This record gives sequence, C-alpha cells and structure tokens, in this order.
Amino acid sequence: MHIIWLGHGSFRIEIEDQVLLIDPWLTGNPMLAEDQHAAATAGATHILVTHGHFDHITDVVQISKDTGAPVSGIYELAQHLIGQGAVEGAAFNIGGTIAIGDKVTASMVPASHSSSTQVADAPVYMGTETGFIIKGDGHCVYHSGDTGIMADMDWIGDYYKPDIGILSAGGHFTMGMREAAYAAKRYFNFKTVIPCHYRTFPLLEQSAKVLADGLPGVDVVEPQVMQAIAL
Repeated sequence: MHIIWLGHGSFRIEIEDQVLLIDPWLTGNPMLAEDQHAAATAGATHILVTHGHFDHITDVVQISKDTGAPVSGIYELAQHLIGQGAVEGAAFNIGGTIAIGDKVTASMVPASHSSSTQVADAPVYMGTETGFIIKGDGHCVYHSGDTGIMADMDWIGDYYKPDIGILSAGGHFTMGMREAAYAAKRYFNFKTVIPCHYRTFPLLEQSAKVLADGLPGVDVVEPQVMQAIAL
C-alpha cells in the first residue's frame, strides 16, 4: 500500500489493484503545484468524498470525468456530484460498506464537522460529514475526514481496529495536534498515524511535533506532498 498526501485533506491511496482519491482538491490548493495535478490523479479508479466544503470537492466532478473514476459518498453529496456530471459510484450512508474492486472495501463512519456547498450563491446542506474505514493489502485505514474529537471514535476503534490513522489535526476547523493525540491514545491502537488538514494556511498548525510527542511508540509520519508512504 502507498499513501500519498496531495496536501490539506486530500489523499491518493494505492491499495491492492485500486487507486483511491479521497477529497482530491487541486484548484486553489496552495500545497499542490499545478504541474503535479496530472500525476496526483493518474490512474484513479475511485473517488471518495467526506463532505461538501470547497476544499474537498471543487475538482471532484472534473477529475471523475477525466479519469472515469466513479464518485462515492454520503447520499445527498454523492447525488449532487453525480447530477453535476460525475461518474456514478455509491450514494450510501453511515454504517454502509461498499466494495471497490474485488479486494478493497470502504465503510462510512461518522465525523463531527459540517457539510455544505455553494449552489446558486447560497450554501446548501449536503448530508452529514463523514470519515471512512478502508480495508485492503492487509491493513485497516481510518480516514477521519474533517472532525473534532467525538465519542463515536470509541466504537470505531473497537469495532474496526484500524492500524493506520489519517487524522485531521490542523486545528481551527478540526482537531489540533494535541486533540488528535488524545483521540488516538484514548480510542485507537494505531501503529501508524499520518496527520492532515494542516500546513495549508497560516492559521493552521504547521508541525506535527505535538502529535508525535503525545503518541510514544506510534510511528507518526509527517507526510510530504506527492511522496509515497509505503506501508
């Protein structure tokens, strides 16, 4: 498995025979150079979306059209994106699990944030915000989506037992590094933690040192844009 950060909350996960894009944000993403866009999305087989904010879905429809990758997410958001021309994937909901190819699954789990997108100059509710549990290549990955600490992490950790955590940890809009460390320690037993949704803008946290210091014995990997983390 290769986990590749595209900056902010966006990821490319190469798992089994699939290439998953999670919240791929290209246009206006200050961390991803324009000449990296093609490589970031090349060969995509599926797109997962966690919620409707612009820094998570701006490019989803165009990427789907360009690559043929179907888009899956919570019912309202998926239906909206499909209506805009994205290739139809699964419009499912929290508690549901979908197959991605023959060897990968994605289960939708709660997050605690908000979710809307601009339609005709007004914000429109796009279903609740979510995270995902992704299984394949002998791993179980928890992508938290944008979230604060929440009690649901207790059952997510106990039921799915993810060994890899991709955690929003930049503060202001999501958990900060200290909160992410607390959540990881209290609710999960990760072997590897990858922070995200940080360093993008000055108001977000710029370093994962506090997270790493708070999780002794856990491999906390500060991702670099477009550099694969092999697991």
